[in-house]
Amino acid sequence: MFVPSHQERMVDRALGTAELDVAILDLEDGVPYAERAGGRARLATLLESRPTMPGPARYVRVNAPNTNDLVADLDAVVRAGLDGVVLPKVDSTDDLRAAVAALQAREREAGVAAVALLVSIESARGLLAAPALAAEPRVTGLLFGAEDFALDLGLPAEREAEASDLLHARSSVVVAAAASRRVAIDGIWPDLTDEDGLRADARRGRLLGFVGKTLIHPKQIQTINECFTPSAAELEEARRIVEAFERAKADGKGAVAFDGKLLDPPIVDRARRMIGAARK
Repeated sequence: MFVPSHQERMVDRALGTAELDVAILDLEDGVPYAERAGGRARLATLLESRPTMPGPARYVRVNAPNTNDLVADLDAVVRAGLDGVVLPKVDSTDDLRAAVAALQAREREAGVAAVALLVSIESARGLLAAPALAAEPRVTGLLFGAEDFALDLGLPAEREAEASDLLHARSSVVVAAAASRRVAIDGIWPDLTDEDGLRADARRGRLLGFVGKTLIHPKQIQTINECFTPSAAELEEARRIVEAFERAKADGKGAVAFDGKLLDPPIVDRARRMIGAARK
């Protein structure tokens, strides 16, 4: 969940929300320019005073590469207690490498281990560069910046059903991430009044291969968690698939039939992966 860093009450609430996986404390678009210096100072104090605490992982969305704010952001927040950085508006490997150099310099200065790095794809150029960006060694995953991407393409302000206008871009981000064995995080659903739209969009994101979804309000957490968590029926089906395969293997059978379908190793591996993810 994106949380504006200049809103102290919202930051405290997010960090106390057990159902949230990651709080992305924002220093970029969610913060007025005049408030960014104050946001940096508050985050530095927060991370320094509470380097370890239960609750969601603590990431910070810094400003984009080649901006005057990036180094100041990193100087403020890269310290004990920071779990990761979200780097927005990355259009090329040159952009990324320059930002990584600044990040590594700050990590050395602060004496902290390397933090996770999510790269946000927010433009046509960024999408074309996504496979190369995901392959960079410091990158943990790709995040789809849906609203800025739609702006870059000149799309209407109103989303189409299940964000179908962004389907190609979303799939491309997933494929780019998967090719380098990185995670892919889907973009936000901006309409806080449209829970049905949020649910349909989150389900579509999971079917495309995203492992999670960004959000902008606590009221969206439960719906997104439900959509990205395997249901009891899905887990039971996965267990039955694995059991049927193992029985056939023990009996020396080369082909495995399950509910009228032929099971091959990729289907079984996907079932195992789902069971493993649910255990985590």
